[in-house]
Amino acid sequence: MARDPYQELGVSRTASADEIRKAFRKLAKQHHPDTNPGDKKAEEKFKQVSAAFDIVGDAEKRKKFDLGQIDADGRETMRGGFGGQPGNGPFGGGGFGQGGFHRSNEGPEIDLSDLFGGMFGGGAGGGRGPFGGGGGAGFSPKGADIKARLDIDLEEAIKGGKKRVAFSDGRTIDVTIPVGAQEGQTLRLKGQGQAGRGGAGDALIELAVKPHPIYRREGEALVMDLPISIPDAVLGGKVEAPTPDGNVMLNVPRGSNSGQTLRLKGRGMPDAKGKRGDLLARLVVTLPDTVDQDLEKFAQAWREQKPYTPKRK
Repeated sequence: MARDPYQELGVSRTASADEIRKAFRKLAKQHHPDTNPGDKKAEEKFKQVSAAFDIVGDAEKRKKFDLGQIDADGRETMRGGFGGQPGNGPFGGGGFGQGGFHRSNEGPEIDLSDLFGGMFGGGAGGGRGPFGGGGGAGFSPKGADIKARLDIDLEEAIKGGKKRVAFSDGRTIDVTIPVGAQEGQTLRLKGQGQAGRGGAGDALIELAVKPHPIYRREGEALVMDLPISIPDAVLGGKVEAPTPDGNVMLNVPRGSNSGQTLRLKGRGMPDAKGKRGDLLARLVVTLPDTVDQDLEKFAQAWREQKPYTPKRK
């Protein structure tokens, strides 16, 4: 039989629901298997505090426990024995054939399937009852999973990192974002869900990559527009280009045009094996915000001397 759940959580019987939740969170974080890998004692303690919280963390179950209607394992308590009159049956009733297992005049009705499940090994679960087979532990339900959505930047999806996510129950958990995280990918944190007698459920976190102001994703490639000046387009030169890993100097070929694409190898998104795709820089020939008189004179003379009509490609 489990210990008194109040003692297991280290709180008094008059503790508020908030005090009980705080005590459980502290102990669950301290003894969680992820915090104590390979430590069987910590794992067992985590199961015990989870089971205790399953009782006193639920208002209805706590009320029943305080009234003695259920025990520390969440099972209904028996009052008045199995039958009112002695008989020939092996449990003091009328046996299995004739009116066996009379219901007591007081106390809750006993579910015989649960009773025999614990004695003869009914159900699917670990442990052995006194007559062989799985014990009553097979009926202990695992806590429910909890879900959350986490928005991450493109750079975080590429490089990975740590990020904090908040759940509806008020808890916050630090999450490790894997390198090359994908849109819609779900991270599973074992034992971080709701508590249950069979152990805590899991936390499921769906990743969403936020749109980037510079880069557009096309598979493992990233695509961006790179503005260049008219002199750089005509004469060629070096221009500074942003990448997810920092700015780099890019060689613009002589006579470059808008729409021409330059490739930066290994600067894109990682694939499933961690290999980076490429970054594609689409050149955009751009005039200054204010066109000065010298540029206007040059354009006018060029138009008059060497008429040029761009051809649509």
